[in-house]
Amino acid sequence: MSSPQPVRGTHDLLPEDFARHAHVQAVAREMAARFGYAEMATPIFEFTEIFARTMGETSDVVSKEMYSFESRGGEGMTLRPEYTAGICRAFISNGLQQNVPFKAFATGPMFRYERPQKGRQRQFHQIDIECIGAAEAKADIEVIAVGSAILGALGVLKSCTLEINTLGDTESRQAYRAALVEYFSDHKNNLSEDSRDRLDRNPLRILDSKDKGDRVIVEKVPLFNDYLNAFSTDFFAEVLEGLERLGIGYHLNRRLVRGLDYYTHTAFEFVTDALGAQGAVIAGGRYDGLIETLGGKPTPGIGWAGGIERLAMLAGDAPEAIRPVAVIPVGEAAEAVAEKLAHDLRLDGQVIEMAFKGNVGKRMKRANKLNAAAAILIGEDELARGVCTLRDLDKGEQSEVPLENIAAALKALG
Repeated sequence: MSSPQPVRGTHDLLPEDFARHAHVQAVAREMAARFGYAEMATPIFEFTEIFARTMGETSDVVSKEMYSFESRGGEGMTLRPEYTAGICRAFISNGLQQNVPFKAFATGPMFRYERPQKGRQRQFHQIDIECIGAAEAKADIEVIAVGSAILGALGVLKSCTLEINTLGDTESRQAYRAALVEYFSDHKNNLSEDSRDRLDRNPLRILDSKDKGDRVIVEKVPLFNDYLNAFSTDFFAEVLEGLERLGIGYHLNRRLVRGLDYYTHTAFEFVTDALGAQGAVIAGGRYDGLIETLGGKPTPGIGWAGGIERLAMLAGDAPEAIRPVAVIPVGEAAEAVAEKLAHDLRLDGQVIEMAFKGNVGKRMKRANKLNAAAAILIGEDELARGVCTLRDLDKGEQSEVPLENIAAALKALG
């Protein structure tokens, strides 16, 4: 039998990788809390219609990438490909309309069937921010500010650029849609099959096409800015002024669109050129029509998602873990006392390593391999006198410490 392998598009998070992921999550969690975003979670799978209705039947995610299955009861289920729709469903299901603005932070695995590549897997992980129930431009400013602050805390903001655009309100989108239909109809014969299909359903999606022929046509497409009404123009201007007020730099990208049906007004991405083709590390925007699409009362919202894999690659090594202290019994008689001492010190807040077997030399070698800061040695002689030997492994110094004082001695050691 050949050696078992993980499913294509998935990967094991071994301790070193997991530490990088955990660091991104911890930094994001702490920063989100500073802005008043409380952590929550939704189930890993939802009824398929939750994503089909909100993300659009014609979107690549729904039509090509979702992991969907039928339950034993015959109901359509889908592993979540993103967090926004699920959180909005939870907002409706739990009657949170009286709790607006509802500000949530979430993190966890997502699932999309696409070609695995650097920083993008079929099971991947995201951090997510959602602000539901706030129609004001101040919400857009704050949500973007949270992303900027997280990138700053991770030490990667300088290598990222905030790209931003407006998709306007419904009236503006309808006017732009008519212009796109007219423009792309003149080039219909040269469009890819997917884009010809999108022309009838949602021409805005053609702007997202990766087809080389489509990209040439898209280069000369009319710009959304020319079809914005006064309200949309003023709203976007307020967002940009707010970002400038907070000292958050941005690049106006008039060709930036969001590929999902529920987006309106502000669309943005934090992008980097440090990860090759996969440039976006955080992407999001305003989705004022989403709650209504799910059957709730019209409720505005804005949010973003960030890929943990890509953020971890960009941030590099996680901060060093707390260095352990090795407890090393010398002789069989000291094993039981050392085991109890290790347990008590762990409960007292210390990171303790105690090997299951081996002589003193082997245990010291393991302590050095684990980069232990200190070692506590207990032999028969020490037991008889109620003491242990505390050895500073950095300085090479050691001293005898009464067993009842060892916890305080470790704290003093730092």
